[in-house]
Amino acid sequence: MTTYKYKAVRASQAPDHDIFCFAAHPHEVLQFSEIERVGRDESGELKGFQRHQVAAHIKEIRDYLGRKDALLPNAVIVAFIDGVKIKDLGDGVIEVRINTADGKPGFVVDGQQRLSALAGLQKPGFQVFVSALVCKDYNELRQQFVLINNTRPLPKTLIYELLPQVEGLPDRFTNRKFSARVVDRLNYLRGGVFHGEIRQHTNPKGVLSDTAMQKLVMNSAAQGAIREFINLSNYEDRAISLLNEFFEAVRNVFGTEWVGMNPKTSRLRHGAGLVAMGFVMEHLYSTFGATMRDEFEPGLQLLRDHGHTAWTSGQWKLSDVDIRPWNGIQNTPSDIDLLANHLVRSLKRELRRARRAA
Repeated sequence: MTTYKYKAVRASQAPDHDIFCFAAHPHEVLQFSEIERVGRDESGELKGFQRHQVAAHIKEIRDYLGRKDALLPNAVIVAFIDGVKIKDLGDGVIEVRINTADGKPGFVVDGQQRLSALAGLQKPGFQVFVSALVCKDYNELRQQFVLINNTRPLPKTLIYELLPQVEGLPDRFTNRKFSARVVDRLNYLRGGVFHGEIRQHTNPKGVLSDTAMQKLVMNSAAQGAIREFINLSNYEDRAISLLNEFFEAVRNVFGTEWVGMNPKTSRLRHGAGLVAMGFVMEHLYSTFGATMRDEFEPGLQLLRDHGHTAWTSGQWKLSDVDIRPWNGIQNTPSDIDLLANHLVRSLKRELRRARRAA
């Protein structure tokens, strides 16, 4: 087939451009449009503009679209330079004829992963929306690609906040969804230590990082106390209680280094401090079975009383050669590991001393 014909709806936008939308089968879209990968020719000139395929992402889309109830409201965006003829049918409706006799006249500007996923599926009755525009030359086409794909994505804070309310998500969201739900409940637990303290898209006045709190929960769910609760019917409530009790103890022991502070004034309220303290919680849970604030407090007092913390002033003595000012700890994986190891190692040493003294 060299010509494809569709009825489309035309939008009135820039006067010198045609913008229209129609429905088509994915294999037809791939017959009249090219997914041009970015690369360089033999002379080193840049050609194409699409990123290379992301196999895992394509598989994830394909797994979803393989379901009978799959929906794909997002339109694929295709740009044309030539090979398209438009006939006005009135009332904003047009007839679009796409001629492929001389090759594919269209270029996929957005939606290449969706098309690649659909190409491997046998869904003869499944259509996608195609939003199309006609450009005057290849330079304008590439310009449109940059502009369309340079729009600001949804903030991760909003995505993570929405996760607990969404069902049927891919597997990679499962742990994040659980952690987001726990953090969400902690933030709105009246009387809890975190009430209104966690910064979320709907709570911009919060000061604690929601992603740091979610990381703390995911760490525990993967290899800590929360993992041991998973088989219990009330595991989510147990997880929330554990975290609230531990940080109630943190607030009681460290007092002014927690209360009224923010990540800039106290590393205890900083992402690195929150995640690192999660490992202190895990050690006290695994060693003593601590789940209540009064069971956590003695261990935390050992860290405070023997000078192993520098949340708001002083120095972190992470090792004999790594000594940093109190605010020298950054929210990076390496610094979080260093701080967590320092706190747990110091706690173990002080607990051994306390046992010998007893």
